[in-house]
Amino acid sequence: MKKTFLSILTLIVTSIALGQAKPAEAVPEVLVAKETAYDFGRIPQGKPVTHNFIITNTGKEPLVIENVQASCGCTTPEWSKEAVGAGKDTEIKVGYNAASEGQFEKTITVFYNKGQMKTLVIKGNVWRLHEQTAPRNNSVSLLKNVN
Repeated sequence: MKKTFLSILTLIVTSIALGQAKPAEAVPEVLVAKETAYDFGRIPQGKPVTHNFIITNTGKEPLVIENVQASCGCTTPEWSKEAVGAGKDTEIKVGYNAASEGQFEKTITVFYNKGQMKTLVIKGNVWRLHEQTAPRNNSVSLLKNVN
C-alpha cells in the first residue's frame, strides 16, 4: 500500500514539475526615447509650452504606437498613428497649458506593440505674471516728431 501511494505521489510531483511552463522570455524594448524627461524650467503662467520627444524604433519590425496618455488634462500628447519603420524616428509632441502656478511634474505613458509601455516625464515651474501692465507714458505725446 505504501509503495503504491509513494508511486502515485511521485508520478503526480513529476507531472507537475514537467508541466510547468517555461518562464516568458523578456521582450526586447524597441521604443527608445532620445530623452525620457524634459524640464521646461520657468514658465510664465497662462503661456502654453510644448516639447517634442524623439522616439526611435530599434527593432526589426514596424513599431505601432497605440495610445499615449497623460497623467492629467493639463498635458496633451500628439503622435502619428502610422507605424514607425525599423530604425526610423517619430515624434511625440507634448503640450502643457501652464494654467496653475507652482512646480509640476507630469507623466506621459506610451503604449505600443500590443502591451509594451514607456513612461516620459515633463516638469517645470510656473510663475505668475503681474496682474497689471506698465502704466501708460503720457509724455510720449510731448516728444517732437523728427522726420
